[in-house]
Amino acid sequence: MPKPTIQDVARAAGVHPATVSRALNPALVGRVTPATTRRVEEAAARLGYVPDEFGRTLRTRRSRMIGVVVPDLGNPVFPPIVRGIEDTLRTAGYAALIANTDDSADREEELLRTLTARRCDGFIIASSRRDDRAVVDLVNTNTPVVLVNRLLDVDAAAVSGDDAAGMVAAVDHLVALGHTAIAHVAGPVSLSMTGVRRTAFETAIEAAGLAVDPELIEHAQRYAADEGKAAFSALLDRRIPTAVIAGNDMIAVGCYAALRERGIPCPAEVSVIGFNNMPLSDFLDPALTTVAIPQYDIGARAAQLVLDLIADQPRSHVLVPVALLVRGSTGPPPVRPSRRS
Repeated sequence: MPKPTIQDVARAAGVHPATVSRALNPALVGRVTPATTRRVEEAAARLGYVPDEFGRTLRTRRSRMIGVVVPDLGNPVFPPIVRGIEDTLRTAGYAALIANTDDSADREEELLRTLTARRCDGFIIASSRRDDRAVVDLVNTNTPVVLVNRLLDVDAAAVSGDDAAGMVAAVDHLVALGHTAIAHVAGPVSLSMTGVRRTAFETAIEAAGLAVDPELIEHAQRYAADEGKAAFSALLDRRIPTAVIAGNDMIAVGCYAALRERGIPCPAEVSVIGFNNMPLSDFLDPALTTVAIPQYDIGARAAQLVLDLIADQPRSHVLVPVALLVRGSTGPPPVRPSRRS
């Protein structure tokens, strides 16, 4: 049997073929009345008609695909962001092509070339190195690009959680509990997000009337539990604080492990705060106090920004509000002075 055509659907629905095209195009929602749209959709389903996306791409010079580049899909932070992106793009008739870089600059550059060859209409990029020539070059071509949770030395649209406000809330919470020896296990120094969070930590410490102590700051090599454990262990070798703010929740899990290894109870002797509110963080023992970043909303806003750029709207930078969720991993400092190793 020959494949049904748009003319077949038009005859079955009693409308012009152009009406069928508009009714079945997600980018033209509202151009056809709901009743007519429903009649066309029913006729198309009955006949088994599938729109010719390749032909539409040739006519409009739009692939209706957005390249989405993330550093590590195994990190619990990214799936909700990707879900927000996909849901928003789908509503607008776009599809997301997901690419995972494994946090490799070479792999990212290779994937960007591949996605560009696939004629993606725009890009949402969530990897976060400060110096990223491939992304800078892509932005400078005036391709619609939106950055997620990152900063670059280039004028680019971006959406991120308000990391600085989140860090201030975390420090203020610990200070209100009575802590003065507050440590920070940050992420890799090469990532822009790390810089934002560390700067906010130091500013908040000073605003609370405390001194920034270099002995109480350590960088993990990756935003991962094993690296968080290694970094916090190195810090504990120098000095044992009464509280630590981790660069993210995975690093906080590593801090838990380092404390358990030394027999130091949390939060009786050392309070722990994470960042991101990853899934299941409230099921840790103790439940993790963390800065909640609305990952799904960030993804949805990033998708809308890239659609705006495709429609020739100006670039913008969106900060999404965050909130501190206080759980069982924070409490007052111990009455006795902090131990030294």
